[in-house]
Amino acid sequence: MPAGDNSDDSKAPLLPINEPVESSSSSPFSLKSLISLKSFYVVLGPILCAIVCVFVKFDGPVTSRNMLAVLAWVFSWWLTEAVPMPITSMAPLFLFPLFGISSADSVAHSYMDDVITLVLGSFILVLAVERYNIHRRLALNITSRFCGEPVNPPLLLLGICGTTFFLSMWMHNVACAVMMMPVATGILQRLPTGPTQSTHIRDFCRAVILGVTFATPIGGMSTLTGTGVNLILVAMYKGSYPDAEPIGYNTWFFFGFPLAVLIFFAFWAILCLLYLSRGSSQALSAYLDKTHLKRELNLLGPMAFAEKMVLAVFGVLVALWMTRSITEDIPGWGTLFNGRAGDGTVSVLVATFLFVIPNKKRKGEKLMDWNECKKLPWNIILLLGAGFAIADGVQSSGLADQLSKTLDFLEEAPYLAIAPAVCLICAIITEFITSNDATATLVLPLLIQMAKTMHVHPLLLMVPGAVGSQFAFILATATPSNIIGFATGHINIPDMVKTGIPLKTAGIVILSLLMPTLGKLILPYSIFSSNDRFLWVYNLL
Repeated sequence: MPAGDNSDDSKAPLLPINEPVESSSSSPFSLKSLISLKSFYVVLGPILCAIVCVFVKFDGPVTSRNMLAVLAWVFSWWLTEAVPMPITSMAPLFLFPLFGISSADSVAHSYMDDVITLVLGSFILVLAVERYNIHRRLALNITSRFCGEPVNPPLLLLGICGTTFFLSMWMHNVACAVMMMPVATGILQRLPTGPTQSTHIRDFCRAVILGVTFATPIGGMSTLTGTGVNLILVAMYKGSYPDAEPIGYNTWFFFGFPLAVLIFFAFWAILCLLYLSRGSSQALSAYLDKTHLKRELNLLGPMAFAEKMVLAVFGVLVALWMTRSITEDIPGWGTLFNGRAGDGTVSVLVATFLFVIPNKKRKGEKLMDWNECKKLPWNIILLLGAGFAIADGVQSSGLADQLSKTLDFLEEAPYLAIAPAVCLICAIITEFITSNDATATLVLPLLIQMAKTMHVHPLLLMVPGAVGSQFAFILATATPSNIIGFATGHINIPDMVKTGIPLKTAGIVILSLLMPTLGKLILPYSIFSSNDRFLWVYNLL
C-alpha cells in the first residue's frame, strides 16, 4: 500500500496533525460578519419558539404549546434554509426531549419507520435504473413523442405530467414517484447545468420536477386503490353506516376522476404561467431536437438482459405494493403475515434481489454492487424521519386535539361553505403530518361525529376532508413523494411554496364546485330518511 494511502489503517490519525497549518488569508473575525440576513434567519427559529412559549396559551397540556413552539423553530429553518437541511432534520432529536414532548428513544424510532424503509428500498431500485440507463430510454421515448417540432415546452411538460398522472391512478404514490423521477431527471440530463444554465432552462427543470412530484398525488385521487386515503374514507363510511349504500369502485371513479382531471389541468396551467416564459422554446430547441432524439433512441439498441431484469424486479415490487391490501372484501397477500409485513418490508426484500441476480454480460458480478449504496441520499432519509417525528409529536403532545377544535365553528357555518372550509383545514393539517393516511385517520372520525351533530349527510364533510388531506403541496416533509422530488436538487422549498399555494387554492375551489353538482348526482346519500335526503339536496342548491 502506498505510504500516503492510510484510509484503511485503523491506527491512522483522523487529521493530518503533523502537517503544517496554513495561515488563513481571510479577514479577522469582526462583529460585522455576524450581521447578515442568514444570521438573522438562524436566530429567527429560537425567537419564534420563545414567542410561542410566552404568548400562546392552550386549554390542554403544556406539551401542546411546546410542540407548536418547536414547529415554529423547525419550519422557520426549513423555509429559510438558514441551517443545512440534514441538520434541521435532526433538530427533533434534541428539541423534543428538551421541551418534554417525548423521550429521545421514541423520537429515534421515528427515523426508521416502515415508510422510510419503503423509500430506502425504492431508492436502491432507482440506482439500478440509473446504472443501466433505463431512465434514459424511457425519457427519450416520452420526449420524442411530446416535444414537438419546434420544441413546445408546455406540450412536453403535459406529456411528462400526464404520464405520471396516469400511472399514479393504478399504483402507490411513492412507487409512481420513484418510477417517474429518474425519467424526469433523464430528460433534464440533456440540458446544461451550472453557470451556463439560462433562466429559461432552470425554470423548465423546476417545472418538470414539480410536475412529477405533484401529479403523483393528483392522479392517485382518481381511483379507490390509487391512494390509501380513499380506502380509509370508504372503510370509515362503511363502518359508521353499515346499512348505507357503500361507495363502490365505479362510484368513486365517476366522481374522483373528473375531480382529479380538473385539478391536473389547473396544475399544468399554474406551472406554465410560473415557469414557462416566451423564450423557453428557443432556449430548449438546441438540446431537444426531435430528429436527434430518435437517432439517440435507435443507438441504444434492444434492451439488454440487465435492463430487462431490473424492470422485472421493479414490476414485481409494484405488483406487490398494489396487492398487499386491496379492499376489505378482497384481502391481499398481506393477510398471510397478519399485517406484519408492510410496504417497506417488501421494498427492502425485493431490492436485495438486485444484489443476488447475476449479470450475464459481466461474469462474477451481480446486477447491483454494494458500493452503489454510497450514492443513497441519506440527507433525505433524515428529512423523512423528521417528518414522522413531527407527526408523532403533534399527536402525542395533544396539539392534534387543539387543531381539531378549530373544526367546531363548522356547526354554525352555512352549508355551501362547509366543503371549502373542511377541505382548507385538512389541507393545512396534512402539511404537518408526513402521511396523508394519518391525516385522514385523524380527521375523518371527527367529521363523522360533526355530521351527526349538524344533521347533514356525512359525505358532505368526509369527502372534502379526505380529498383535502391529499393536498400536501407546500412542505417537502408533507408526503414521501414530495421528498423524492426534493431529493433531485432541482427544486427548493420556496419553489414548492410558490407552486403549492395556488395549486392548493385551485383544488379547494374545484372540489367546492363539484360537491354540490357532480357529488349530488353520483355519491350515495341513502342512509337518512326522505326528509333528510331532501335537506341534503336543498341545502346544497
